[in-house]
Amino acid sequence: MVDFYLEESPVQAQLFDREAALARVGDDEDLLTELIKIFLDDYPNSMTAIDEAVAEHDASRLERAAHTLKGAVANFGADAVVKEAFELEQQGRRGDLSHATENLTRLHEIIRQLDYELRPITGNS
Repeated sequence: MVDFYLEESPVQAQLFDREAALARVGDDEDLLTELIKIFLDDYPNSMTAIDEAVAEHDASRLERAAHTLKGAVANFGADAVVKEAFELEQQGRRGDLSHATENLTRLHEIIRQLDYELRPITGNS
């Protein structure tokens, strides 16, 4: 399994859009915190599924796993993460994984930053 946690942020630009995320939950801070906790617990499973799908050249599994991650990340206004997940989803849908490894590398980089930005909100840095 891949280590998804970071000591420091690998990317400079902020990924988490707090205002957009709060708007999605009706400005309910407690609900947002709970969604973040659920996401932080669950996204490693999605990343593992994506990693395995790419390694096994399983296009349909990649499409499903990337779609799941994309939906979860969209709650936080993290457009860069959504974009990479969407690209992997589309590659799976087309059955063309020729660039999946490069997209997966970028996805790992930015998902780590998102984790880094979200974790302190839950009180678990």
